[in-house]
Amino acid sequence: MGRYRIIGDSCMDLTELMAEDKEAFSTVPLTLELDGLSIKDDENFDQASFLELMKKSSKGPATACPSPGDFLKAYECDADDIYVVTITAKLSGTYNAACIARDMYFEHHGHDKNIAVINSKSGCAGETRMGLYIRELCDKGLSFKEIEEKAIKKADDLKTFFVLQNMETLRKTGRLSGTAARFATLLNIKPILFADNGEIKKFDTARSIERSLKKMCDICVEQAKAVADGPLRAAIVHCNCPERAESVKAYLSGLAEFVSIDIAQARGVSTIYASDGGIVLAI
Repeated sequence: MGRYRIIGDSCMDLTELMAEDKEAFSTVPLTLELDGLSIKDDENFDQASFLELMKKSSKGPATACPSPGDFLKAYECDADDIYVVTITAKLSGTYNAACIARDMYFEHHGHDKNIAVINSKSGCAGETRMGLYIRELCDKGLSFKEIEEKAIKKADDLKTFFVLQNMETLRKTGRLSGTAARFATLLNIKPILFADNGEIKKFDTARSIERSLKKMCDICVEQAKAVADGPLRAAIVHCNCPERAESVKAYLSGLAEFVSIDIAQARGVSTIYASDGGIVLAI
């Protein structure tokens, strides 16, 4: 049997290296629902087409979590130790589905492997950062129990912030009134959102996307330093704006000493949350 497997739901946006390392990483897709269409958030997801559908739709998109059976299939792999990282349980039933699947596996197969299900209390770049953190612990040779405990603590300490280029998805899903959205667009106000114990909340705003991104980086680094137990590492997820992601990486590098700053393209679920041009940062 293999050493370990890190299984994310499809809100774990994979870097190129993570996607290539199929022995260490795999994902279980959520389903995207928009105007009567059901789209699997898997390797066939077409971001450009989905963004166009979102723009044309008068309603906001929604997501459906994977079934316990979907996770059960993922657990039936050749790994001894399995670490499952899910989107915050406050936004999705994915965590519960993964836990049910773990119990089903033990009932059917006994405890022939270890399975930890970890609520990231985040999403997007937060899950990416969690996945890379767990792999680092695995490669250091820590025990399954040690890694599980450290991953749970990391989920509590993780700092995840978003900056949105546009707020149409928030308006369509009812999280922002049409009047507020039009007012913000007129004044070029860009919100800075953050994950607060698994819930998405507004932290601040700034005029222009550039100012919002810099303020987001300043805040995230400051908060991450306050809870860090070692060198800083960051993950950036972008929705259709790779140059913007590189600019954020460069700015971050001047704020603190980072061991690594990894960049990933948004998959389907993250495309819904970040919207076209959005950036998600997790440290």
